[in-house]
Amino acid sequence: MRNWEPSGVITITTDFGHKGPFAAVMTGVIISRFNDAKVIDLAHDIPAHWPPEAGFWLSRSYQYFPVGTVHVAIVDPGVGTEREILIAQKDGHLFMAPDNGLLAPVLDGADRVCRLNHEGLEEYGVDSPSLTFHGRDIFAPLAAELASGNIGIDDIGRDTADWTPGWLDDPEIRPGQVSGIIVTVDAFGNLITNIDGALIKDFDNPVVELAGHRIEMKPTYGRASPGEYLALINSFNVVEIARAEDSAANGLGCDRGAPVVVSNSG
Repeated sequence: MRNWEPSGVITITTDFGHKGPFAAVMTGVIISRFNDAKVIDLAHDIPAHWPPEAGFWLSRSYQYFPVGTVHVAIVDPGVGTEREILIAQKDGHLFMAPDNGLLAPVLDGADRVCRLNHEGLEEYGVDSPSLTFHGRDIFAPLAAELASGNIGIDDIGRDTADWTPGWLDDPEIRPGQVSGIIVTVDAFGNLITNIDGALIKDFDNPVVELAGHRIEMKPTYGRASPGEYLALINSFNVVEIARAEDSAANGLGCDRGAPVVVSNSG
């Protein structure tokens, strides 16, 4: 297990969007407590109340940040209820999120998983949190304290082996075939799946089936003619369905949750 050494970097992932001050207020709280914090917005356009997408992007992105980063992810329809908060350590990074399945993709192989111990948080200036904005009142101050090295996971967490599982099933693997789903749609209308490229690396001629279409795999977008559908292994090493210079989501009428099958037709 790699020891935790804070780097001063904090990433924030939420479904807050960019209307209103919510994400900025979290950053303000962090910097007020830890002036030298480097706060990076990973994503604030996660679909509202949809933890799986936040977990997907977090699990695919954290390794591009310095060891010692604190990753805060908040998609929290259960805010203010009895739901717990998890803190996990993995690969020298810390992750903090509601216990609602969001962290499931990260917790596989984690070095340590803790539940936040609310007793004694007043010592760290966390008292009387709002029932509707834990991002400001709990997550942000604790992230600042962790990233600055003022506290460690032992100060605020108690070990657990029990957490809410992810909302999405893992891809189903059969001889010559892998079945998964669309996890998210990006700004270009590309349909991004949960099928890892490693699962089809031995396929001679993979073909993607989606919404009644059979779509050929190509190395990149520019290898298709304008308006043509294609599938590829994207920069996050998962299968993606695109439409050259157009939106695959609009053209196929697909959104997150749509089933996808990759078959070896070679």
